[in-house]
Amino acid sequence: MIVILGSTGSIGVNTLQIASRFDIKIEALVAGNNVDLLNKQIAAYKPKFVAIGSCQDRHKVDHTKVFCGEDGIIELLSLCQSQIIVNALVGYAGLRPTLESIKLGKKVALANKESLVVAGHLLDISCITPIDSEHFGLWYLLNHRPFNKLYITASGGAFRDWELDKIEKASFADALKHPTWSMGDKITIDSATMTNKLFELLEAKWLFDTNNIDAVIEKKSIVHALAEFRDGSTTAHIANVDMKLPIAFALKGEISEEILKPIDILGMGTIEFLPIKSDRYPIWQIKDHLLNNPHLGVVVNAANEEAITAFKNNHCSFFGMSDIVLKAYKYFENVQPQTIEDIVQINNEVRKYVKS
Repeated sequence: MIVILGSTGSIGVNTLQIASRFDIKIEALVAGNNVDLLNKQIAAYKPKFVAIGSCQDRHKVDHTKVFCGEDGIIELLSLCQSQIIVNALVGYAGLRPTLESIKLGKKVALANKESLVVAGHLLDISCITPIDSEHFGLWYLLNHRPFNKLYITASGGAFRDWELDKIEKASFADALKHPTWSMGDKITIDSATMTNKLFELLEAKWLFDTNNIDAVIEKKSIVHALAEFRDGSTTAHIANVDMKLPIAFALKGEISEEILKPIDILGMGTIEFLPIKSDRYPIWQIKDHLLNNPHLGVVVNAANEEAITAFKNNHCSFFGMSDIVLKAYKYFENVQPQTIEDIVQINNEVRKYVKS
């Protein structure tokens, strides 16, 4: 029995498919504003509880026990008996449910990057299993062997092949045309700026207790992670693009049957790894500093979310988003959040600074 936060997104939909395959019951579903899909999920999976983003939509939901907003999610979690909470909420909104789930003694199958980015130093990592192809790939490779360095891969995003002068004029719609994945707006924009990969490096720092982590571009999105071991060997995790594999492991612990079709080795063609350059991805220039000062993740996340809104509303250019984040990062570089209350305060201050 599980709870799914973010059931109408791509991770949520894939989680429900895995749940159906392995006969895992759904105790609760939490969605944002896609009530039509939520109602279809309610009819199919018959959850005991449901939560949605806004109370204004409560009357549209085909269920008798509907909670609303962030407080509603927290109340729902307190009532659930499930020992696994799948957190696929998007953005900073996913932090409080992660904290509450851990407080309640639950295991968190985490697809909400921002929880670790913002508060990794305050979370009990032993309670978290990542739902992410890159981190799943690293876990799959390591098997407790001593390593020198870890690598995750990036697709390069919507503008990886554009000329630099054209990127400056790119629209929000242009940035949503991801070459490999079909995802929500925020993560697709983050992929185009490489902020998403910066976040994944921070996640890997906490999950694997290392700063020896980097990212490279692999355009086919077939190689998800590489591990360089102390014996001099390097291994790669290769799999088709499908989130069902890490989800299945997160829910079941170990899988011994086929989840994905194996890669056609002869048909996949040439694999190439390319560096991530800061002229195309300006946010990358703070990578090393952020890994050494991971408590600043709250600054990057808050500024980034506000910058995306500005770009969407035509208040800045594509590269302007990175300018906003880098400026905020410099302005708040001396903050030292020690508690969740500190993080909430800094988050609010950064957003106020960016908006002004």
